[in-house]
Amino acid sequence: MSQPPGTALLGRLAVHLKMISLEQLAEATREQSKGDPPKRLGDILTDKGFITQKQLAKLVQAQQQVIAKQRSQAAEKAPASAAAPSPAPAPAAARASGDVELDRILREGIAKGASDVHFHSGVGVQLRVSGALVPLAGAPLEPAAAERMLISALPEAEAKILAEHFELDFCLEVAGVGRFRGNLYRQQRGLDAVFRYIPAEPPSLEQLGLPSTLARFTGYHQGLVLVTGPSGCGKSSTLAALVNLINEERREHILTIEDPVEYVHRSKRCLVNQRSVHRHTESFARALRAALREDPDVIVIGELRDLETISLALTAAETGHLVLATLHTDNAIRTINRVIGSYPSDAQGQVRTMLSESLRAVISQRLIPRADGKGRVAALETLIVNKAVGNLIREDKTFQIQSILQTGASQGMALLDASIQQHVKSGAIARAEALRYCADPKNLAA
Repeated sequence: MSQPPGTALLGRLAVHLKMISLEQLAEATREQSKGDPPKRLGDILTDKGFITQKQLAKLVQAQQQVIAKQRSQAAEKAPASAAAPSPAPAPAAARASGDVELDRILREGIAKGASDVHFHSGVGVQLRVSGALVPLAGAPLEPAAAERMLISALPEAEAKILAEHFELDFCLEVAGVGRFRGNLYRQQRGLDAVFRYIPAEPPSLEQLGLPSTLARFTGYHQGLVLVTGPSGCGKSSTLAALVNLINEERREHILTIEDPVEYVHRSKRCLVNQRSVHRHTESFARALRAALREDPDVIVIGELRDLETISLALTAAETGHLVLATLHTDNAIRTINRVIGSYPSDAQGQVRTMLSESLRAVISQRLIPRADGKGRVAALETLIVNKAVGNLIREDKTFQIQSILQTGASQGMALLDASIQQHVKSGAIARAEALRYCADPKNLAA
């Protein structure tokens, strides 16, 4: 459910002026999301006793001043922006003349509900549908024919990279279908490829079946928000939905660094620039170092892969930027330990302090097949870093965060197992399937 205009700004101002805490803002926005039509945020804050009517009047006045200033600045920039077109989306691979068959197979795969299309030399095409691989009718791909078809989708420069390194990440676009993130790699039978489908428009939280309460994580103006989980669990889509919310609600500069660019975000209220590693920049680390001089408000990192990237992301979060990123970890506590553990032991004490002050939230998710066989449903573990969690990170007692996740439902926190249990109760997923994903199956069995 969309919020009334100005809601995000009013909430941010209330936190900035120290009238309310982030936890109180989260509670108020949760209540607001339940209303139809939604109540005004200011009314909820006064009803709950978080602020007085006098403070609300001050907030509204400050909100009006900010909006007037934004409009004035926009008017001053209008002549220049009218002459300059919106930033062009990162280009997908140039289409070649010999890839008609590739296009046909990709179209057919998406029509059958595939999230990924696998091309394997010597084997038939495989589709990943609702998490399982399903063969696409047709003869096995002869290695030579498979190689000709796949390389035909590449521009000359990327074909040279494949020849040199034997593997390649890239994107291509199929007219009327959308974009695909492709990975080409050589194996013993020949050249193989996997294409991940990326819709033409970024998704909304509602379209992904995610709770609207996740929108609170777009309200921060500084800090680190991590979306984690195993490969194929929908991290990129969740990240894209959060970025799209910021793009629709704020007037800021969003800079994304990806390998390759997946969802294309066209500038809405925000100015969005997207950079692809190896195409527009040498590496994540090099792009992040440069980003601090490019006046971004929000930095989006496709993946935290190494110590240098993690270190630069933490620095950016500490220096007044909102940093959104993904990480391949399977729960919130392991995410924190992974970040700290990537540093040398003699630096970990300082990193704990940095992380306790900069980390805002961790969203860890899984995609679980639905009981009716129609797609998958997202189960989430959500950690909000409040004062208690920050202290446990600083004191190297992250194992105790488990109990805060168990008891923090009123603040919007949840363990993965609790989210899975809710889906079982609602009938969205079968108990037998849920047991495969629970961290402690005994809880679900009980």
